Amino acid sequence: MSQIFHRSTNTISRLTIYGAVFVVASLAWTGAAVQRSSYVTRQGEAREQVVPFSHQHHVAGLGLDCRYCHTSVETSSFAGIPPTRTCMNCHAQIWNDAPMLEPVRESFRTGNSLVWTRVHDLPDFAYFDHSIHVAKGVGCSTCHGPIDQMALTYQASSLQMEWCLECHRAPEKFLRPQPEVFSVAYEPPSGNKPYTWAGKEFRDQLLLGRELKTTYQVRTTADLTSCSTCHR
Repeated sequence: MSQIFHRSTNTISRLTIYGAVFVVASLAWTGAAVQRSSYVTRQGEAREQVVPFSHQHHVAGLGLDCRYCHTSVETSSFAGIPPTRTCMNCHAQIWNDAPMLEPVRESFRTGNSLVWTRVHDLPDFAYFDHSIHVAKGVGCSTCHGPIDQMALTYQASSLQMEWCLECHRAPEKFLRPQPEVFSVAYEPPSGNKPYTWAGKEFRDQLLLGRELKTTYQVRTTADLTSCSTCHR
């Protein structure tokens, strides 16, 4: 019986199969890269606000503590947005005629709340509680980045699940002593810059973190990475 297909058909078939595998792998890699890109996550993107509020000016310049505006961060899942009267504590006297602060003055006169654009906006299926993170020694800048240097607030991290799991799998890398939770100047201890806590000197963040993990009674890695911890 004569050969139906030319011998080159075998080579073409192999190349087609290998090419298909390569194309599928490339598409999967491209999809993963796009999903992690700032185009999707909006990481590093400053959002337009009703008033161009500068954390750099208020935190680094004036030295305001996070809790002055975000009053419920230690007791609630939500950090809290300050009411207009908090802004007017200062701006009734300072920059009280500045055109860009007219929305603040109008809000104070009318009683209508300012409508801010949320920057760190987790999906509805992800549960996050500020108070528990603060209580366990997670600093503001750990998640919010160098907030004291932001003239306009932007999302410092991707907020994707893999970013959350990086901490939940090894919280000792990120935990701070309670007095440092709201400090924007805190630096993890190192050989050149030790940190003294509870009468002990630490020259390594992992050693300090393990001590804090025990003191704060942080749950096990299995608990922290359980689906039900964040998806309720």
